[in-house]
Amino acid sequence: MKTLNNDLNIKKLNIGIVGLGRLGREYANNIQYKVPNANLIAACSLNKEEIEFARNKLEVEKTYSDFDKMLTNSNLEAIVIISSTNVHAEQIIKAMNKGLHVFCEKPLGIDIKECLMVEEEAKKYSDLIIMVGFVRRYDPSYKYAKKTILENKVGAPFFVRSQTVDKDIWAPFQLEFVKTGGGIFHDFNVHDVDLARWFIESEVERVWSQGGAYRFEEFGKVNDADNTFSFCEFKNGSMALIGASRTAPHGHDTFTEIIATEGKLTIGSPPSKNQVQISDKYGVRQECNETFFDRFKNAFLIQIQDFVDSVIINKQPECNLSNATNATIITTAMTTSFQTKGIIKIEDVISKNK
Repeated sequence: MKTLNNDLNIKKLNIGIVGLGRLGREYANNIQYKVPNANLIAACSLNKEEIEFARNKLEVEKTYSDFDKMLTNSNLEAIVIISSTNVHAEQIIKAMNKGLHVFCEKPLGIDIKECLMVEEEAKKYSDLIIMVGFVRRYDPSYKYAKKTILENKVGAPFFVRSQTVDKDIWAPFQLEFVKTGGGIFHDFNVHDVDLARWFIESEVERVWSQGGAYRFEEFGKVNDADNTFSFCEFKNGSMALIGASRTAPHGHDTFTEIIATEGKLTIGSPPSKNQVQISDKYGVRQECNETFFDRFKNAFLIQIQDFVDSVIINKQPECNLSNATNATIITTAMTTSFQTKGIIKIEDVISKNK
């Protein structure tokens, strides 16, 4: 049972969640047992096992296999969307039309027109909080890096090198979601793109992406890749080099380096899960995080807590629809560049999707 903060004077937000897969379960557990001013009162999934998990492990009052039916629950105040990327836009709009606040896991969508449609629809509901999950902004190390930049301790950033690298055992699982998730740029690099924009504080002008299916040929058959690099040129002259990989044998390896005029900041190197150094017959080493959630477990909790707090105190979040749309525009340009082997101008991508 939920034991945190039984103080009846605390305002608690009634939340429904759609999507209870690997990441959805973590969100649901945080909401139900670790966010004191939230109640998870409804859950939706097409998967019977996930519904049983919600009932038995999370003690959710109402479970649904139909998203529209869940939205008719009159006790709901907010919806958390952790479903397939290709239905994010539709579900956000439906939730807003019911007067519900929305948190949606990244990316906002893989179709730019859908992202713009969500932004346009949201203008009708200025009283609602709509937030998109860019979890790395909530990680203490990344937040400290941003604070250091704002305090001008390293000068002005002009180059960001960032990568998202997953352990190789997850590649077969990821292959199933290439079509619904948009591929490696939308799924992996949307985080790195958001960070580069956040640190540099300028917009991307051109991108050039290269890569291939070097280990898992199956990704090449669906016009995707298992390893990529993208070069981004910003309007203020700054640059970013963004990498992605599905083939790391050692574990999840998120890394970001920010080069500035008077110094540099490095986050996530080495990708150790703790400060323990092991010395044995194999040598001297540190263990690595297995998954992205292991690396950002604390940040995921801080992020969903911020959403709940934002709704309760009526504060617009930093991770808004505009940031999410811009990230999708850039990852779409990366995808196009990878598939055409050409340099892509962001203005051309935007004009094609108006």
